[in-house]
Amino acid sequence: MAVEGAVGTGGEPESSDSLRTFGAVVQALREHAGLSREEFGERVRFSKHTVASVELGRRMPDPTFVERAEAALGNTGALRKAAGHLARQPGLAAWFRQWARLEATAITLYTYECRLLPGLLQTEAYARTLFTNQLPPLDDAQIEAQWVARAERQRLLRERPNTAFGFILEEGLLLRRTGGVEVTRGLIDHVLEIAQLRNVEIQVMPQVRETHAGLDGPMQLLETPDNRWFVYCEGQESGQLIADPKVVSMLQMRYARMRSQALTLEDSLSLMQRMRGDL
Repeated sequence: MAVEGAVGTGGEPESSDSLRTFGAVVQALREHAGLSREEFGERVRFSKHTVASVELGRRMPDPTFVERAEAALGNTGALRKAAGHLARQPGLAAWFRQWARLEATAITLYTYECRLLPGLLQTEAYARTLFTNQLPPLDDAQIEAQWVARAERQRLLRERPNTAFGFILEEGLLLRRTGGVEVTRGLIDHVLEIAQLRNVEIQVMPQVRETHAGLDGPMQLLETPDNRWFVYCEGQESGQLIADPKVVSMLQMRYARMRSQALTLEDSLSLMQRMRGDL
């Protein structure tokens, strides 16, 4: 099963040219200073594995890394300037990137999911559980790159208050207890918190439902600033971006029917609160 845009097959996350270039500059400056990765890591207070991931273009360096690296490597300003041109692509599967670019500017984003909690709603503990159980296995750098990419996407919920987000979640996703009781408890708390945002609506599709318009599988629908609609459907190691107006219209119809079949917003929150209390 694909993990919503995550890189699978045990291969390295595909890094962008800007990330590889930034990493090469960090490595060149580090080696010019006569520092090993471990010594440099001690100075910037990041592990040597993180340093290696940045230098190899597999990880997006956060602002703290950039600032500490500047101080450790002579305050030339080169890293600060280069960081402004980084493309945030590692950790996302190639087939997901076009959707991710649309997602970043969408004015409406609807998601129905029946396999796992959508990436935009995941906690770090839940996401890392998915990553560490992926087959073939991922190494630590790959897991870190995937979490960084996912956390970056999650900023959309709070940084785009004028975007309308809607989620329909199968009740079974929370009953499964992926990662154990503590992970599930934290996940429900997080979803309940996100549900308080004015631009987010979360509904639960009850486990017992005689009619269900979403039996063909998960889907995501979005509206662009110029009011065009697209759909994204993901499966095993693949994803399909759909722009055909007839297909998009059909899937919009299905999503609208599911909104009427799922619990109301208030009943959905009450159910999740009861599930939280039962853990």
